[in-house]
Amino acid sequence: MDAYVQDLVTVLQRNGQRPVLRYAGTDTTAAELVAAVSRYARALASLGVGPGDLVAVFAPNRPEALALRYGAHLAGAAVMYLPAPPDRDRRARLVTQVDPRLLVVFPETAGLLPDDVAVPVAAVGAVPGIALRLDALAAGLDERPPPCRARPGDLAVVIPSGGTTGVPKGSRRDVATYTAMVAGPPRADRRQLANGSLAHLTQVLVDQTLLGGGTVVLQDSYDAAATLAAIERERVTDLFLVEPQLFDLMDSPGVAQHDLGSLRTLTHIGALAPPILRARARARLGPVVAHTYGASEVGIVSALSAAEHDRPSRFSSAGRVLPGVQVRFRRPEGTTDPRAGAIEVRSPGMAAGYRNRPDSQAAAFVDGWYRTGDLGCLDDEGMLHVLGRVADAVGPGSVLPVDLQETVCRLPSVRYAVVVPDAGRGVRVVAAEAWPGGEVDVASCRVAVTAVHGREVAASVQVLPVGRVPLTEQGKPDRGAIRAGAAVAGPPA
Repeated sequence: MDAYVQDLVTVLQRNGQRPVLRYAGTDTTAAELVAAVSRYARALASLGVGPGDLVAVFAPNRPEALALRYGAHLAGAAVMYLPAPPDRDRRARLVTQVDPRLLVVFPETAGLLPDDVAVPVAAVGAVPGIALRLDALAAGLDERPPPCRARPGDLAVVIPSGGTTGVPKGSRRDVATYTAMVAGPPRADRRQLANGSLAHLTQVLVDQTLLGGGTVVLQDSYDAAATLAAIERERVTDLFLVEPQLFDLMDSPGVAQHDLGSLRTLTHIGALAPPILRARARARLGPVVAHTYGASEVGIVSALSAAEHDRPSRFSSAGRVLPGVQVRFRRPEGTTDPRAGAIEVRSPGMAAGYRNRPDSQAAAFVDGWYRTGDLGCLDDEGMLHVLGRVADAVGPGSVLPVDLQETVCRLPSVRYAVVVPDAGRGVRVVAAEAWPGGEVDVASCRVAVTAVHGREVAASVQVLPVGRVPLTEQGKPDRGAIRAGAAVAGPPA
């Protein structure tokens, strides 16, 4: 079996002068990308980087970051696009934990570099204080692809978790597993907008698009206005957003001002969206909204296609389990169940474990299954429903966070809300955003929760009006920040 990067080089060579990347209004052709990949492969090899080594990168969404990654893989080395925890201490601990052979930064990401890192550091572009420039080393080297040194059992990628509760864990996959994970049918007409961090699922979508012969449109980060403009200008066919971004996009006034007719699929993943918001997304964006459930440790587990996302009964569903993926459920007493309980997954794209996190690995990867920490069930159609985190069983009653979200998000004063249980204080925090120019009616929230879920549950709820729900660098709700804000605000009234 060929490594995915070898297949990618073959596809790119076949596409020649066809543009495959677009960034800041400039195209990179397949031939240009192959040349850059080849130069970086040779530059890294000249430094002794090869099989068994890990190159860690604080990467911007730029063609050069992709060329560096593919070059490292061609040289046989593994790559981890590093996430960007907000404080230097967590970034320093992340680098120490990952223990790369080489750490690479760009001018845009040099500020993420922790102090006094104990590994060699290189830059792509001019960065004060960093003498080793990979782009300068690669310049003028042979643009023909060198032989691929990656072998099926070699480490290929380390993909970080969200890291909302501490230092992100990095799930590791070998070449064979990652090659299977990104395999897919050819689709030369796919134009994938990539505006999420390359550290997370975005890198997989980029690889799938390029392997399928399609084109990737790169943006530095998510912004509603820029996303809508790019869909129209670049005739984007595919877009991936985490759920807070989807709801921000659907409520943007720009939706009605842009031609979104090229869009075939807008896939959202991540924050347990209440059905009322998913229905609003379809009403405002059209029958292109799809939903997937997965994790960095196992890849995509289930999918609800845009065509299946066609009736209210499915707006709480994460869709059908994908072919080749196995799902089972574990009951509180420890027995397994085929229909409901804590979700466990086994998949062709499942990671072998975490890099240098043996305790976390032993708890999550058990007997060939990954324990997601999520509650779920299968309905009569065989569709998977993800009900929340096992750890979110906080407070009286059996009410799930997504059910409280549904209740609060139906109120006219609330545009968007996230429910985060706080076990330490025994409360359910409802971080609620108002519509522009309005205010969250806290009293109405409590009345609604009482009417739907009962007085005991309502007594455990703390409504926290926020200008914007705090988000992580991945774009997901920042549970720690929400809990901290609620703790400062005080107990439920």
